[in-house]
Amino acid sequence: MYAVIQTGGKQYRVAEGDILRVELLEKDPKQAVTFDKVLLVENGDLITVGQPTVAGASVEAEVIRHDRAKKVIIFKKKRTTTYQRTQGHRQGFTEIRIKGIIA
Repeated sequence: MYAVIQTGGKQYRVAEGDILRVELLEKDPKQAVTFDKVLLVENGDLITVGQPTVAGASVEAEVIRHDRAKKVIIFKKKRTTTYQRTQGHRQGFTEIRIKGIIA
């Protein structure tokens, strides 16, 4: 059984027991979180597609930790002038574990 959920402007395919990184959530570690925007649920041969979401479906998860991803280097340069800029960015994320899918 799996589901497709939407959080943080992105869509994720999740199954029970999966660990994934999503955009930063305002929850503490070890706290439960419920995702209500379920776009698709697959249960064996039965596939339910939402219009736009599946009514009554939700995905329960537990927050594992908050962290920041590896640094991404942004480098800009213009050839004929002496213009060059270097900037770094680390995106924050929340790591979650999927506890169950309710459909």
